[in-house]
Amino acid sequence: MNKFTQLITLLCFATAFTACKKDSDPIIITPASTGSKLTLNGLIANESGAAAGNSVYVDFSTDKQTSVARTSWDLGFYSGAEFKVILNHTVGATAIELAGNDLTKITAADTTALALSGNLSLGQGAGGFTYIDPIEGDATAYLAGTVIKTISATDADNRVYIVNRGGTTGWQKIRVIRSGTGYTLQYAKINEQTFKTLTVAKDGAFNFKYVSFTTGAVDVEPAKANWDIEWTLATYKANATIPYTFSDFVLINFVGGVTAAEVIVADSKVSFDDFAEANLTGKLFVGKREVIAGNWRITSGTPIGVKTDRFYLVKDGAGNIYKLKFVSFHPNDAGVRGKPVVEYKLVKKA
Repeated sequence: MNKFTQLITLLCFATAFTACKKDSDPIIITPASTGSKLTLNGLIANESGAAAGNSVYVDFSTDKQTSVARTSWDLGFYSGAEFKVILNHTVGATAIELAGNDLTKITAADTTALALSGNLSLGQGAGGFTYIDPIEGDATAYLAGTVIKTISATDADNRVYIVNRGGTTGWQKIRVIRSGTGYTLQYAKINEQTFKTLTVAKDGAFNFKYVSFTTGAVDVEPAKANWDIEWTLATYKANATIPYTFSDFVLINFVGGVTAAEVIVADSKVSFDDFAEANLTGKLFVGKREVIAGNWRITSGTPIGVKTDRFYLVKDGAGNIYKLKFVSFHPNDAGVRGKPVVEYKLVKKA
């Protein structure tokens, strides 16, 4: 055997050995967390805790929280089968559909009556819940009720909308059409004659892909498999007829398949600490946006603070079930407004 043949033999052996080694390498799967206690970072700077600038997404299985500025986005584009667009509920955004589909023909004059009526000012106009996305219900109801109608495959059917971005960030005119399997957004300030365009591709790993009128495409919520609850200021209701920006609101990842149940200690006769897998029998998990909401705390009257008579069960998208309680959120319960403390424990592994 000459040296060249020896070299080829050695290389073949090394390659075969490496291939076998790779095939036998184990796939490491990180087990779901058994629980933790987290202080959620809702504050950006020195803003009031009741108007905390961040939305905070929490993933129980990895003990991870993700803080995102509420004002960082304006529209969310659904990545599922339907073509749906949502407004930024965390800033009180509102919108109204106009009769035309030509963005260049819409001017500041088109907002005059809206401004005088206050209809696009959250909670002030006569429109009530007409100009906001649904505040209650499951994913089906939420997507069916968005202010911006389902984006049609026929371009001419997609009309112009005026959007009040919430707060003092101004008015915008927009139009959305389909772009293959995704979207094309046309948008401009209300007094601009030309408009910008932005293509938004769907991504099945996410519930929505997000856009800011000032910075373009932005990252907001984590991938849908990577969060369970969101603590935020959110558009909800003051009563049955008046929409309202609601502090310390907790949403479950209802579009991503997370469900939850409220447990009243007096009814279940089991405390948070003692609640175990055997106690899950009969518990009704629902996938509604508002299943937790603000039901976990009191902000007026006596006593202000976390409600200690209840806790929650949260089933994540993988099927793990966690028990969740709120520990503090206000000076009255030894907490900090804008930095709530939550505790959760794994009850049943998927």
